[in-house]
Amino acid sequence: MEIAKHPSIDSATVTVFDGNTVVEKQDFLAVEEPLEIRVEYGPEANRITQPLSITMRTPGADEDLVRGFLLTESIVKNASEIQAVLPVSQNVVLAQLVPTARFDMARLDRHFYTSSSCGVCGKTSIDAVQSASPGKPILLKNSTLSSEILCALPDRLRQSQETFEMTGGLHAAALFSWSGDLMALREDVGRHNALDKLIGQHAHSGHDFGDTILLLSGRASFELLQKSAVAGIPVVCAVGAPSSLAVETARSFGITLIGFLRGKRFNLYSKPENMEIGV
Repeated sequence: MEIAKHPSIDSATVTVFDGNTVVEKQDFLAVEEPLEIRVEYGPEANRITQPLSITMRTPGADEDLVRGFLLTESIVKNASEIQAVLPVSQNVVLAQLVPTARFDMARLDRHFYTSSSCGVCGKTSIDAVQSASPGKPILLKNSTLSSEILCALPDRLRQSQETFEMTGGLHAAALFSWSGDLMALREDVGRHNALDKLIGQHAHSGHDFGDTILLLSGRASFELLQKSAVAGIPVVCAVGAPSSLAVETARSFGITLIGFLRGKRFNLYSKPENMEIGV
């Protein structure tokens, strides 16, 4: 990898203290920059453009990030309502909606339930997700989720985390098939951005999420379960711990939520009735 040409990685000279040894060396850093998302909407004869959001992200896959953000925040109902996502400048992206898409900026001003620190109660948060979600995740029938396959996923994720391997500073979200094959991987300094990039890429490719397993490199928060529920992902695994509201959200939507997936062990926090965990 040529660092000078890589948008996700920077370098800096650092002083390393190791016992009685002090040396200077080059260290690789994960890039963090703001991304302004603008939206263009309305009928062909009266198009309106205005800023929608600013997020701190790692450059790269910005189009996927914007598509995923629009979907998981229920700004659009499905990927077909996004006509195009175009770069305006290095850190500004324009999302063009189809003329028939309904876009209510006033509703968005009232809507941001996505943060676990937003001050609303858990039930209100989950109700908001349910009202915005197109439906419960598609659950596979007569399928067994193998614990052997699950326990192999973290190693497969780490082997594919190119930028994390160099910087140690990124979160990852990955989609796996039911048989454990890696389908897609995205990294970002923000765990929510990594998941939006992943969902945006997969949805834009025309795929649904009904036969996929999501693996998160860190903990499972309410925000990530909210995005998974809106996308329709039936199984969410995390290397770290889930929050109480994440567990409640998973159970409300019938999502299989697995935490502390490390080595040969994991904790199962919720389980759809039509699935079994094999051994």
